[in-house]
Amino acid sequence: MPHRALETDPAAAAVGVHLVDEGSWPALAETLDPRERRFAQAQGFAPKPGRLVVLPDAEGGIARALACLDPHDPFAVGRLATALPAGTWRLDPAPANAELAALAFALGAYRFDRYKRGAKDEAPRARLVVPDGVDGGAVLRVAEAVCLGRDLVNTPANDLGPDGLAAAVVALAERHGADVSVIEGEALLERGFPMIHAVGRAASRAPRLADLTWGAADAPKVTLVGKGVAFDTGGLDIKPSSAMALMKKDMGGAAAAIATAAMIMAANLPVRLRLLVPAVENSIAGDSFRPGDVLASRKGLTVEIGNTDAEGRLILADALALADEEAPDLLVDFATLTGAARVALGPDLPALMTDDEGLAADLARLSDAVHDPVWRLPLWKPYDKLLDSKIADVNHISGGPHAGAITAGLFLRRFVSKAKAHAHLDLFAWNPSTKPGRPEGGEVQAGRLVHALVAERFGGGRG
Repeated sequence: MPHRALETDPAAAAVGVHLVDEGSWPALAETLDPRERRFAQAQGFAPKPGRLVVLPDAEGGIARALACLDPHDPFAVGRLATALPAGTWRLDPAPANAELAALAFALGAYRFDRYKRGAKDEAPRARLVVPDGVDGGAVLRVAEAVCLGRDLVNTPANDLGPDGLAAAVVALAERHGADVSVIEGEALLERGFPMIHAVGRAASRAPRLADLTWGAADAPKVTLVGKGVAFDTGGLDIKPSSAMALMKKDMGGAAAAIATAAMIMAANLPVRLRLLVPAVENSIAGDSFRPGDVLASRKGLTVEIGNTDAEGRLILADALALADEEAPDLLVDFATLTGAARVALGPDLPALMTDDEGLAADLARLSDAVHDPVWRLPLWKPYDKLLDSKIADVNHISGGPHAGAITAGLFLRRFVSKAKAHAHLDLFAWNPSTKPGRPEGGEVQAGRLVHALVAERFGGGRG
């Protein structure tokens, strides 16, 4: 857990980690004891990014460490969480963005060890004293929420189905004193969510919609919607095995929305928060929905099914229609929605789509500030005609090879008309390889960004 990686007492005894670069190294080298200088040279230390050396004291203990980090990576301090020996450490000097450095260290210490015998009792190798002027509690709140989301994404589908996703929302509500309800199975049809039901009805674990509300009723309304496909076979348009291998992460949008909600509630931001997680498993059985089917929707639009492997936008559409009914001040949906977004932007960069220029500008600015990047794709109106259907109000896919991420965003936009501001985030939710502060595996993308936006817009920056 993050609290085991950070020491929030600034007076705690700690060994210094001297952060050096090519410019500062000559002066620092002159301050070293000759013995330390010789040891660093013998270890081949040079002020090049990625280099680290631990210097011994006269008794053979640890005197200090020297580290040269990548100056272009604001999360570079995260590498130290696993590279330093066990003990308590202090950054010297603290980086320019000390808060982000502390967060990177906490997130770099993350491990998913649920299925490793004995691993749960292992403490982090190193602890970092939170730099002066940094609110350690705020850093820990964010780190713990991100780690919650990572745990959800990393958990295999046999242990985290639609029921487990709904249970995660219920547990979050209990932790923060929120109200929560879960609509399950046939009740989805009775309550007006036919597309959530259609996508999930073939699975042995029934589809459901988790609905959490928190905060004062008269506060600004902020609604988060997360795609919760616990596993995606592709349905009758079945995926090849190579494309199915990581489909436990197809609930990464739900994990991001849950983590963002956790950050907002833990920071006690003055908003009326709503979290909606449509949770399904896209399975194959005799009652699977089919290509060519026409589904009713909560919005009243009829939807022709072009491909059962584009199921995420269907469950999101019903949830977005519900969210839109109360005209929230801000509506954000998170989804591992399209391979097209990954082809365009790669795994590290979620696609952002919105018609609100002010919202787009705020998200672009804050993404740089908190190092939680997104990149805007246009909701290009001429592509709307690619969703035309001959027998229904709309087809849910374009059927062509082009602009798949954008047409998915255009489809979702049809289900939002009253919200004062809406952003759609198409993300990967996975680190393909380990980078500082970002271990390989499940990731919460754009969650810290949306938390920062809510804090700035509705909380006076607090959060």
